[in-house]
Amino acid sequence: MSSMSRARAARRIAAGAAYGGGGIGLVGAAAVGLLVAEVQLAKRHVGNGHSPHPPSADGLYGWGSPRSSAAESGGGHSALGEPPLRLVMLGDSTAAGQGVHRSRQTPGALLASGLAAVAERPVELRVVALPGAQSDDLDRQVALTLAVQDRIPDICVIMIGANDVTHRMPPTRSVRYLSAAVRRLRTAGAEVVVGTCPDLGTIEPVQQPLRWLARRASRQLAAAQTIGVVEQGGRTVSLGDLLGPEFEANPRELFGPDNYHPSAEGYATAAMAVLPTVCAALGLWPAEEERPDASRREGFLPVARAAAEAADEAGTEVAAAMPTGPRGPWALLKRRRRRRLPTPEAAPTTAPEPSV
Repeated sequence: MSSMSRARAARRIAAGAAYGGGGIGLVGAAAVGLLVAEVQLAKRHVGNGHSPHPPSADGLYGWGSPRSSAAESGGGHSALGEPPLRLVMLGDSTAAGQGVHRSRQTPGALLASGLAAVAERPVELRVVALPGAQSDDLDRQVALTLAVQDRIPDICVIMIGANDVTHRMPPTRSVRYLSAAVRRLRTAGAEVVVGTCPDLGTIEPVQQPLRWLARRASRQLAAAQTIGVVEQGGRTVSLGDLLGPEFEANPRELFGPDNYHPSAEGYATAAMAVLPTVCAALGLWPAEEERPDASRREGFLPVARAAAEAADEAGTEVAAAMPTGPRGPWALLKRRRRRRLPTPEAAPTTAPEPSV
């Protein structure tokens, strides 16, 4: 599917989500049924003797050597007197970190450590993501996130969409649930970054032509998610890297033992794609990197076109840029440079490292 065709499809899905439509499908019903059967067959191999529960990663990150002095000052502020930044992970198993053994290998821990290094202050991580969740679970997760009035997160990262495709949730419903979640979080005062639906066309046991159908369905939903999120004031990052080209080229290196969830290195690859956008949303990224770089094909585009281009290239950010014009809302498309994530300094202070 061409970028322009995907833009039109994404615009239709997003419009259906906004105005109550629900019948627009990603691919034919029979084809989706075959795709689901193959993906479910692939998922039967999940586990291979490993725990189906992701390790708990909740806690404080980035204290380093000042940890004891900060703790002595009351535990709630850094040595410089700044309270920890609050980061919440919402979504499905990829947001929770299913498939790895250690808390420091989860995307939440990697993002918290990276954010702490950039901000030079501790980060308090909370994970409310649920393995197996579809977008209709976001309402519950957002309620948990906002349950304490005086502890609204500074930044929320949502990774969702794969289970919507494999469970045949209509994409208009999927986008509607996600848009509502972003709207609630933004209204409460939190910044929001969404890792859009990963590329399911690279799950190893899924064969052609269903692999092509899975890729098409995933990218269509990712583009539609981007439109919905940007219209609510959030930012998106294409997560093709999570189950995308790099996984296809290096499946033994970037997939975990179950060939479905990412390995530790795979999660690190995805976290590297998301971290710059998280930092930019909080005003922590270098100002010179916020200007669009024409040599990297960055710039201002109608949001549907930006969404389609982002779905085609992993690690691409889309953020709202201009008021609505004759061609609809506009967005800034950024292909951010990837930087190596710092290794988490230690297990979170409030959660023990799980035994292996």
